[in-house]
Amino acid sequence: GFCPKTYRRMTEIASDVFKTSHVVALSGPSHAEEVVKGMPTAVTAASFESARARLVQTVWSGPRFRVYTTDDVVGVEMGGAVKNVLALAVGAADGLGLGDNTRAALITRGLSEITRFACAYGARPETMAGLAGTGDLIVTCTSRHSRNHAVGERLGRGEKVTAILKSMQMVAEGVGNAQVVHEMAAKIGVEMPIAECVWKVCYDGYPVMEAISDLMDRPMKEEDWKRCL
Repeated sequence: GFCPKTYRRMTEIASDVFKTSHVVALSGPSHAEEVVKGMPTAVTAASFESARARLVQTVWSGPRFRVYTTDDVVGVEMGGAVKNVLALAVGAADGLGLGDNTRAALITRGLSEITRFACAYGARPETMAGLAGTGDLIVTCTSRHSRNHAVGERLGRGEKVTAILKSMQMVAEGVGNAQVVHEMAAKIGVEMPIAECVWKVCYDGYPVMEAISDLMDRPMKEEDWKRCL
């Protein structure tokens, strides 16, 4: 996630708290419920110091847990934070019973939004095509273990976000991240229509079906992934 006041990423905060630059971000499609059962899992370790990322790779890798490395810390952390917002959107569509086509469209166009946003803050686009981007987005938007998807489903069925959060014992990071991403995107002028709709549903009480209609009624355009670079 991000600090809601400063927009700083977790590694930036950890570096200050522990007075060290030796911080590694570990992220990717890795629901703990499956990791502890020994189900094959792959993630990415990110550090500006390649030796630190390789150390984490060596220590954490095993027969059922595979770690890749990158120096794109920004991209790995951005992917891990923003995908929670998109999972709310997919969950809401599923709660409405809108089907596989809608889910695939939201995941794909959501990836475009994450890539634009992350690259505007210094990430590399290829990171968004990897485990910390596409991989984490897919699993969070489709898994029965996903808290954010579950919250989205309840939103789609008409429940209010305050009541949903009050009933939960665990944290759905996407709700808080929706507010921060809304502010961060506005600050640098990055267009994120799906994330913006999530923010409106969570913080303005906007009806989910109207949000879906707004997305479908947007001006026609070319699908140009160069806009993400």
